Amino acid sequence: MIDEEFAFDQDEELSLLETLDHVLDRGLVIAGEVTIAVADIDLIYVGLNVLLGSVETVNEVVGGRERRLAALRGRAVEAAGEEGAGGS
Repeated sequence: MIDEEFAFDQDEELSLLETLDHVLDRGLVIAGEVTIAVADIDLIYVGLNVLLGSVETVNEVVGGRERRLAALRGRAVEAAGEEGAGGS
């Protein structure tokens, strides 16, 4: 994805459709947590992680991450093979 600045003039209004298009194109992550405690004893913990994006955007991000992990795993296997071969 190309990084581009999302800016507009102060006099220009941003429509709901433009906002939704931007969110679906770039993706949006919302993360939060709430802890309810009484007398410094945590009673309830609620965690929230929300990912909002189009299927295409999510596939690009997850696919890229999977390719990087596969490449790193391949390098780790090669390194382990070289250590085993060199030690014999």
